[in-house]
Amino acid sequence: MTLSTLLSATTFTPSTTAVAGNVFLTAFVGLLPLIAFFVLMGVFKVATHWCAIISLVFSAVIAIVAFHMPVGMTALSATQGLAMGFLPIIYIIVAAVWLYNLTESSGRSQDLKAVFNTIGKGDQRVQAFIVAFCFGSLLEGLAGFGAPVAITGAMLVTLGLPKLKAATTTIVGNGIYVGFGAMAIPTTTAANLGGEEPVAVAQNMGHLSAIIMVVVPFLLLFILDGARGLRQLWPLALVSGIAAGAGHFITPSISYELSSVVAALLAFAVAYLFLLAWTPSTPEEYRTEIDDADKPDRERVMLALLPYILVVVIIAVTKLWKFGVDLSDVLSGTDIKIPWPGVYGNLLTPDGEAATSAVYNLQTLSNPGTWIILTAIIVTFVYGTRSSGGRFQTSVGKMFMVLPRTIYSLRMSILTIAMVMALAYVMNFSGQTTAVGAALATTGAAFAFLSPVLGWIGTAVAGSATSAGALFANLQSTAAAGAGLDPRILLAANTIGGGLGKIVSPQNLAIATTAVDAPGTDAELLKKVAPYSIGLLLMLCCLVFAASQGWLGAYMPA
Repeated sequence: MTLSTLLSATTFTPSTTAVAGNVFLTAFVGLLPLIAFFVLMGVFKVATHWCAIISLVFSAVIAIVAFHMPVGMTALSATQGLAMGFLPIIYIIVAAVWLYNLTESSGRSQDLKAVFNTIGKGDQRVQAFIVAFCFGSLLEGLAGFGAPVAITGAMLVTLGLPKLKAATTTIVGNGIYVGFGAMAIPTTTAANLGGEEPVAVAQNMGHLSAIIMVVVPFLLLFILDGARGLRQLWPLALVSGIAAGAGHFITPSISYELSSVVAALLAFAVAYLFLLAWTPSTPEEYRTEIDDADKPDRERVMLALLPYILVVVIIAVTKLWKFGVDLSDVLSGTDIKIPWPGVYGNLLTPDGEAATSAVYNLQTLSNPGTWIILTAIIVTFVYGTRSSGGRFQTSVGKMFMVLPRTIYSLRMSILTIAMVMALAYVMNFSGQTTAVGAALATTGAAFAFLSPVLGWIGTAVAGSATSAGALFANLQSTAAAGAGLDPRILLAANTIGGGLGKIVSPQNLAIATTAVDAPGTDAELLKKVAPYSIGLLLMLCCLVFAASQGWLGAYMPA
């Protein structure tokens, strides 16, 4: 089939009753590619990139045969997914891992350990908790798009955590922040497409997520050291969780875009102040010590922290600078909107309009990866020209050579993420994912309990809470109107549920295992994180149902 034939595909409107005219049967068939992916990976131990490739082919066959999507449009939908996989996602991951590898290759990771050893009072668990729950979440609030998971996972390995434990801690700690991540883009998307004010949706999100926020620190301690970790460190988890929860509860009424940033900063400040007055009981195997002779001076401390402080500062400036010019808007103005050939104009909404999801947004200066690369270039020159008294001998040339080595080491992960994104776009554009949502929306008042599951599934498929909002926001609002429910609560549920679904997203698993240098362990990681994702989802479902029935009373916003 020629390219011109592919591009001249007939119009196509996804149907939620494509299979035998039945929404439930259609939903079941639509879920099969995702089921196949997890069964292949978790049961048969198939390499993740092959899981993605096989599931992509399976999804394409279902799209064509069961959902009646034109062959050319199916193929071209996959290519848009590939494009999205490379920019922004893979671009960000390569940049983040390169930044981390500069610290490792220069040898300054040892000084970074010393810094966190001081903050965490020589307890590796405390150090890992602060990085995963506070620092990683700060990056999520500012950047998102996989960068927080990549950088945080790598930092935890530097602190000495086993690779899979580092990956597990990272993505479980990250999930509850995702809804407000990247300056609350998922929140804004869901609210706008659902026909509600973003502030009102964000306030409902903040009140619901604040409760879960208090629970997550205890889960992280359990991941790090089981029941003993809970017994010995619960005061730290409690004060940090309450502080982060307060940030989510209060900030949406002031500036909802900063909710995750404020929550992370509050959690870090409270944890730091608490540790000044409280010393944990630390088992010998988790005790970290730095010899007096190896303790870094002020310059070495600053240079060890430079990559991570600088990346936060640079991204914060690009997102928050409003003096004289709204820098975020200026940078977003450089984005290039590309109507995807053969898909845009042919893929229609139920109203007969051209689906805007078929417009690919090529991010350049607004992409966090660009600013992570700028950070890495600055660090390359600093590390290459300052040896701290000859202790860290390297050169600018050697630091730049870390980049091609990084790309080569990520080659299989790059393939996996690209294939997963192609799979997501075929499932989304053909209607396989929305069919699942339509089936759940038929449950009437009980839909309040199931509402977060939509966001969870959407992000598990697409790897993005923003995409989950784009998929299901209108459906959530429509279902709310039909069942007499508050659409603001359901849109909040969709967005928070999306963050929890990211914990098990194949894309996120690949990013995490890549960051901790454990490629091919996605199946093992999935087994570790799935119970936390599902448990938190059930908790959210109960909270949303209670809120929708008015059982939480004055706790929820008016």
